[in-house]
Amino acid sequence: MNVRLLGPWTLLVILQITLAVAVLANQPLYSANAASRPLSWDKYDEGLFTPLGNLSLLSETQFTSLKHPVYPHHGVRIKKTSFCDESVRAYTGYIDIQARHIFFYFFESRNDPDTDPVIFWTNGGPGCSSSLGLFMELGPCRISDANGTSVHPESWNQASNIFFVDQPIGVGFSYAEHGEAVSTTEEAAKDMAAFVFIFFEHFSFKNRPFHMAGESYAGRYVPVFAAEVYDQNNKLIDAGLTPINLTSVMIGNGITDFYHQLSSVFDMQCTFASVPPIMDIATCLKMKKIIPRCQKWVKKSCLDHFDEIDCGAAMGFCEGQLEGPFWSTGMNPYDISRECDGGLGENLCYPVTRFIRAYLDRPDVRSMLGVDPSLTTNFSSCSDEVGYAFVGKLDGFKNTQHYVAALLERGVRVLIYVGTYDWICNWVGNERWTLAMDNLKPWGTGKTNSRIGLTRSAMGLTFATIEGAGHMVPYDKPKESLELVKRWLEGKIF
Repeated sequence: MNVRLLGPWTLLVILQITLAVAVLANQPLYSANAASRPLSWDKYDEGLFTPLGNLSLLSETQFTSLKHPVYPHHGVRIKKTSFCDESVRAYTGYIDIQARHIFFYFFESRNDPDTDPVIFWTNGGPGCSSSLGLFMELGPCRISDANGTSVHPESWNQASNIFFVDQPIGVGFSYAEHGEAVSTTEEAAKDMAAFVFIFFEHFSFKNRPFHMAGESYAGRYVPVFAAEVYDQNNKLIDAGLTPINLTSVMIGNGITDFYHQLSSVFDMQCTFASVPPIMDIATCLKMKKIIPRCQKWVKKSCLDHFDEIDCGAAMGFCEGQLEGPFWSTGMNPYDISRECDGGLGENLCYPVTRFIRAYLDRPDVRSMLGVDPSLTTNFSSCSDEVGYAFVGKLDGFKNTQHYVAALLERGVRVLIYVGTYDWICNWVGNERWTLAMDNLKPWGTGKTNSRIGLTRSAMGLTFATIEGAGHMVPYDKPKESLELVKRWLEGKIF
């Protein structure tokens, strides 16, 4: 649940993979060259940067600090944390980048933590905490009432080790000193890549398949983060070390194509694309007439030649005309089949978020997790300050499609999965840019032959729907989402 109502700047640029696929075909292969190793690696050789080696060596009462000579300004503080699901080992800590400190959770796999792949998960917003993903969607425990956590049997750590990261700074338990802030995805990506390299250098994960995942605004985050990991692998190879085995990207109900997403809200409100039409005929006819005008204006001002003033004006007008009518309906933008419960604001139409906030505000819980005691304010699911900082830098209009195309060209698989009841990042807009691929076909569980949704796949890019799920697919359809992830991790084509 992460794309909130931040005006025109929350939408992303169009994703047209086929326009960028051939551009990067002649890139040179990496070559390891010991002579080019950074000087700081001499200290690594001298034993001053010896990898810790085993997570079991970590303390539960205090942080262990991890460093990496290639990233002298970055560090990781980590500790064991017994909570959530006592059957698996859990860890919490901070990524420290001088005055910036990013909080994370890490859970080992319930299956085989020594060999299973690793998933990096981030929620979106921009500005929403990944505690929503952990405690509401795919984590090993859920918080559904005032009693605290309960074990979640359909957690994605049934088949993988998994991180949940509160990024960028200012989100969740992440914080900064001296007024520092992050306001672009590219800047945040450098910190995320450094964290991955530091953690993997100290523990035995480098050869494991590594999957970067998220939902909503993660349609912007994750491709950029993954590209940074891929590019920074060059530093490890030049140092004679093993690179990260970046295997895939997984995006759930993502904003990956603002152009098609803008027009697709008409389909969701005025046709049977998901549920019966929720808008009156007169309003729908008005919306339908405005679509060609908006497509022409947005293409000229935002796509063909980006002009900050013109693009902002185009999106402001078109969002008002095409999205504005939805807000008078009282329906849940994350699940168009139901009314908004508890208000959009802090609750995001899901009252269960109150219990998550209450749990993370408990002093004993914060102490157990190792939350910095300087954080005395109440926990917030989403930060408006962070969201508006990204808006101010027009981050949502960067060319994310080029990152996705480059990853595909380099053999990194991409999964776009969408719940069919989501309105704000709906399946229609996500499906349209996949139309150049083969026809959709049903997919479901092998045991019962029951249908879960539709899928198509070509050239490393897979699109799949999960019928009856909203914006947060693992929340609405936990068994089906786990089936999807298991298949993806096994490298199966649906």
